[in-house]
Amino acid sequence: MPNPRTGPGGESPDSRLASVLRASSELVAWIATPWALWSVSIPLAILSVVVLIGLPTVFTTPGDKAHGVVPVPGLVTIALVVLQLVAAVTSSWMAWATPAAIVITALGAACVITELPRWRWLTRRH
Repeated sequence: MPNPRTGPGGESPDSRLASVLRASSELVAWIATPWALWSVSIPLAILSVVVLIGLPTVFTTPGDKAHGVVPVPGLVTIALVVLQLVAAVTSSWMAWATPAAIVITALGAACVITELPRWRWLTRRH
């Protein structure tokens, strides 16, 4: 059975591995960022979760996900993924021990590598 995410209808060429790595990175960002910010500002820590979860939920590129509220160009979706990755890696270094931060950094790098086909596709989406 063909993968519906890579079909001829213009859907995103999003692989299962890329999806898993991206979701894992997002989860780390959602946990590590408020953890890192909590001692600085509790409202900022809460706002970080709202931004990291809310923006990708609201803004999506047509054809990339099955649902979305506000359609945006592919470059916006790429920027939102990069935001998640930067938050995950930076916050893990701020909040957690070095071995954990090294693993999260490797996760972020692997995510970027697996995202490249999707990002090429997204750059062609206006």
